[in-house]
Order: sequence, then structure tokens, then C-alpha cells
Amino acid sequence: MSLKPPIQNDGRRNTNLRVVYGACPHDCPDTCALETHVDEHGRAVSVRGRSNHPVTRGWLCAKVNRYLERVYHPERVLYPLRRSGPKGSGQFSRISWDEAIAEIAERWQQISAQHGAECILPYSYAGTLGLVQGGVTDSRFWNRLGACQLVRSICGYAAEEAVMLTVGGRLAPAPEDLIHSKLILIWGSNPASTAPHVMPFLREAQRNGTRIVVIDPIRTLTARSADQHIQPLPGTDAALALSMMHVMVTEGLHDAAWIEQHSVGWEQLRERIMQYPPERGATITGLARETIVDLARAYATTSPALLRISDGINRHTNGGQTVRTLVCLPAVVGQYGVRGGGLMYSTSDWLKWNKAAVGHSHEAACPPPTRSLNMNRLGAILTGEADPPIYSLYVYNANPAASTPNSSKVVEGLQREDLFTVVHELFETDTARYADIILPATSQLEQVDLHKPYGHLSLQYNTPAIEPLGEARSNWDVMRALSTAMGFEEPWLHQDAESVIQEVLAATAAQQPTLQGLTLERFQTEGSIPLAIPEHERVPFQDGVFRTPSKKVEFYSEQAIAKGYDPVPDWVPEVEARRDSSRLATRDELLPLLCPAAHHFISSTFGNQQTLISKERTPTLRIHAEDARVRGIRSGQLVRVSNERGWCHLVAEVSEDVRPGVLATTSVWWPKFSPDQRNVNWTTSDRLADFNGGSTFYTNLVSVQAVETDETATSAPNEALGVFVQQ
Repeated sequence: MSLKPPIQNDGRRNTNLRVVYGACPHDCPDTCALETHVDEHGRAVSVRGRSNHPVTRGWLCAKVNRYLERVYHPERVLYPLRRSGPKGSGQFSRISWDEAIAEIAERWQQISAQHGAECILPYSYAGTLGLVQGGVTDSRFWNRLGACQLVRSICGYAAEEAVMLTVGGRLAPAPEDLIHSKLILIWGSNPASTAPHVMPFLREAQRNGTRIVVIDPIRTLTARSADQHIQPLPGTDAALALSMMHVMVTEGLHDAAWIEQHSVGWEQLRERIMQYPPERGATITGLARETIVDLARAYATTSPALLRISDGINRHTNGGQTVRTLVCLPAVVGQYGVRGGGLMYSTSDWLKWNKAAVGHSHEAACPPPTRSLNMNRLGAILTGEADPPIYSLYVYNANPAASTPNSSKVVEGLQREDLFTVVHELFETDTARYADIILPATSQLEQVDLHKPYGHLSLQYNTPAIEPLGEARSNWDVMRALSTAMGFEEPWLHQDAESVIQEVLAATAAQQPTLQGLTLERFQTEGSIPLAIPEHERVPFQDGVFRTPSKKVEFYSEQAIAKGYDPVPDWVPEVEARRDSSRLATRDELLPLLCPAAHHFISSTFGNQQTLISKERTPTLRIHAEDARVRGIRSGQLVRVSNERGWCHLVAEVSEDVRPGVLATTSVWWPKFSPDQRNVNWTTSDRLADFNGGSTFYTNLVSVQAVETDETATSAPNEALGVFVQQ
């Protein structure tokens, strides 16, 4: 079978092409509506965005625009494989599906009998976001087995907790409402790379006179086109927000009437605010006092004013309180419930799937829930933290050897001879190299699913466009096979994907009117359908009713107290942070390293596609000229980035995109493409955030030293790291 990718074209010249509607499955709020053109031989020849979708509008991002290169990649895993050499050697032999499923079932039955099913850990995240291949796969079989529960907290758990505590729901406006804003604060977010379909709405708003301010330590692609870019020190955002509120309160710019009617705990928050005059905020954030004052005045006196945040800002040890503080800002100036104002974080809570229909954990056949383990601690879990130990790991929709913090510990755990590891994947990732069994996975063009976005208000159905290549199977089809092998006969473990979707749609529609009239048959015909949200409800909190216990914005939260948090928003220094940013830089000083998303990868997805690697070029370390000078570092030079957790090599890029005292590198590069077999996550921390067990990738102090070598990375930077890209 040829895996040579076809030339992607617009598919309009060949009248024999069949058009199939689908959805982008990857971890991006855009959740684009796709149309795939398939020729008479059953081969996909183009993938593009649907032109009649209100957000996709006929185009795709730089990543998914090359999707056929992923589907027809010559290195796709097409058949089940069993390890035939040492763990990590990449030596595998082909076996049949029957052999693979039987071996997995036998090993799991042995583990369950000897140690309990809680010693089997499923590990997955958002490699495929979808109702069936994500949510249902994450729950049904594992609930029936009684496996260890995974706390999937690696992305936005701290931020989600903060939003829920303060306003009670993740109810962002539709992207189309951006054009109604007069001022947009994009705080710690880079939609040009991580939610690109927001950008046309931002451009339209700018053309209409909207002022856009980006607040980010890094000069991102989004910041380059903003009207103003403000660069606070990492982890100081809550102090900046509180100082802005101080200006608003002392100058009478807050909306006292709105606060009185729609909030609780104002006096407690006001007391906290008064501890952060702009002079203190300037000291903490490294900004000029005038910058803070001017920003506060602009935000308080412009309406509608919208605050956009995303999950990057919560990946600090103080991430929960940071987001909680930011979420208070629109309330202090009365911007919630205003079209074009308020908070744009996530649209996830406009629709919640019926939990019982998704997971069936209530069924009598399911054992009581077992222990829960936090995915951020995977390395520690596999190397002794878990008691009893994990004896089998099943990985899908994830690549933890590349994407999980403190990756050296993850790899150490994966090397355990007594750990039976199964990886269901499209490629031999860094994680799959340590597997005992590799199972071939389908791409999105080869599977059924239904997708609920977190950046807009339309659901997308994914119809398979082509037959699975080789012997690839979807996540859910593997769960069905494992259910049979384990002797689980419950019908809800054996439904096909369409039946699963129909069941969950029906159960959810009985509770949520936003699904009124949205049937499986309609999705199969139309592909994309907007939620049935009445026009008068489309502006979040327009009725002044919030989803908190008090039905108001909760500046003071009793729920926070019950969970052991400070009930009032505050700034708390990061566990790892420069203590005195005012002094001159020194050669040996540790600096904070941020690792935001790459423009051409989604976490580690697409990280093995030659075209996208060549566009991303090389794993670089952006360092300010002042910090580079004192360390004797020049652009193109290999540098060693290290701390007590580990180290990796990066290519220095002396840049004004970062402020002095701050480092940045994009993620996630596959370690296997580096001569040292490491990426930045060999330095990141598996310490948990202040709220909800969230991740702390961005609380990361490192040292930087020039590597003593003649190798540089100038015209062909990838060669210095062993990434072979055709120049």
C-alpha cells in the first residue's frame, strides 16, 4: 500500500471527487469544520476548511493544512507490533491483532488477580478531542475494568477551577462578538498560533477602531500586530491586575452600582486591592508605574472592553489565583453581560454531555471507583510514588515521554522491566519506543466522532473519508475488542460509534435545550450545526445571573475555603522565581524559562512532519541580548539549559522578543530528533499548581551555558540538533 501523500489541491477540477464533511480533532479551540475530497480510488486528495462555517470560513491553520502528510506519512504504524529488543531500542516485530489483544488481556487479568485493577493506568489527553474517541474511550471500559483513575490536569485545570469559583461557568462569547469590542486585552494568550481563526475577527475589530493590547512577557505573533504590547515578568500577572484595580478604586473608575447588585465579597476584595498600589505593582511586575496606571484607566473607561485569556497563564505555581484575579477584572468595571465585553476563556459549558451516558460508571457491573493519580506526576508515579505500584500503562491520545513535565522521570519509569506498556498510536513516538505492544491507530479521516468545541458554538460531526490504512483501528474499536477479550458483555461496551453518539445526544438533549433538534441524522447530513442558543442568551451573563452558589460574581468564595484556597484573589510569588529583577544580570543567575506552543505543532502532534519541522526550523532558546552578553552566548550557538531536574540542548536566538531576565522556547519538539534525546520537558517541574492539581510548566528556573563545540546553527540550524531537514 502506497503512503505517498497526494498533492493537496482544491479538489474542484476532478468531477469524480466525493466530498466528506469532518472536524479537526486536535487540541485547539477552533475545532474547524473540514471537508475532505476523495477520488474514485478511495484516496483523499485534499483537506480544507468549510467555507460556510461561521468560524472556519474556508481555511485551515498552518498545521492542519498539511493534514494529508500526516495521514499518508511513510512512517505510520500500520500493524500491531511486539517489542523484540530492549525497552527504548525501537526494535519491534509484527504480530496480529488477535495476538496483541490476547496478550494485553492476559497480562491485565494477571495484574488484576495479583495486585488489583487499580495497578493498570490509562494515560491519555487531547491528541484526539471527541465524544467517542476521547470522552467515551476515556471512561467506559476503564470504569468497567476498575482501573486506576487518571486526573487529566495537564492543561487548564487551575484556570478552570478559578473561573468556576468566580463566575460559575466557562461561557465565553462567540468569536463573532469580538467585532463589538472597543478594547480587547489579550492576556497571556497567543491566538495567532493557538487559535488562529480568532485573528480575522481581531483584524476586523482593529479596522473598526478597536484597540488591542497584548500582555505577555514574550513578543508573540499576536503581540506584533497589537496596538500595545506590555511585558510583565512571568508569574506576576495577578499583581498587575490588583494594581489596576487599585487605580480604578482610588480614582472612582470602578462600577460601584454593578458591584453592589451582582457580586459578593467586594469589601474583602477591596481590602486586598488596597495592598497593591501601582508602585508596588511596578516593583513586582517590572513595569513602569505609568504603564499600569494608563492600562487601568483605559480598561475602566472603555466599553465594551473584553478580556481574553487562555490556559498558558495558569501553568505556574500561582496559576489558579492568577486566573481568579483576572476573572474579577470585568466585574470591577461592570463588563459582564455586555456584548463585546466580559471574559473570553472557553465555551465549554454552553453544553455538557450527560455524564452517565458517556461513562456508565453507575452501572452495577462497574466496581467502585479506585484511586486517582494526577497525570502531571507520571514520572513520580512510575518511579515509586504510587502505592501500590502501576504495573501496566496504556497510552493513547498522548505522548508523555515528550509532553509531560519532568520527562527524565517519565523515561526512567518507562524503562521498568516490570511495567507492561501498551501504546496505541499512528507513529513510533518517543513514548512508543518504550512500549511492549504498539497498536496502530486511525487518523481523523478514518474514524467516526462528534466534536464539541471550546472556542465557538457549533458542533461538528466527523464522517470517515477513507478506509483505515493497513490494520489501523480507532480508540473506541480497540476498547470494544478489549472488552470482548476481558469477558465484559455489557452492551454499552460494544456499541458502534454511531450508536454511542446517538445515546449521548438523546440523554443530553433531555436535560439541555441547546441540543434541541440536533439529531445524529442531521449531523451525518450537515456535518456542522450551531447549538440552539436563543439570541437573547448568547451574551454570557446578560441576565445578571451567574452560575455560582450565590448567583453572583464571587470575589469572596466559600467554595474556595472548602477546598483549602484563599477565598479572596491575591498574588503569591512563584515557588521558583527571580527574587530581585532590578539588579544587574550575572553569568550564573537562574532565569525563568517559558515554553509556549509552537506555531506548527499542537503539543507534540505534527512534530514528525518534515514540512512543518522545516517551518519551525529548530528548538531554539530566545534570550535577550543583555543576558546573552554576560554569558558569552551568540545567536546560532548550542546552549545547555539545565536545572536540578535535567538538561537539554537548544540553539540560542538572541532576540528582543523576550524582555531581559526571561527565556523562551517553543514546544513540543520530539526528543528523538535531538542528538541528546531530550527536549525542554527534561527541565520542567511536575510540582502541582495552587488550584486543582494543575500543571506548572512555566514555573521553571534554569541556568544557561554555551556548549563548548564548533557546531553552530546558522543557515541550517536543525543539523546542530540532528533534525534532518531538507534546506
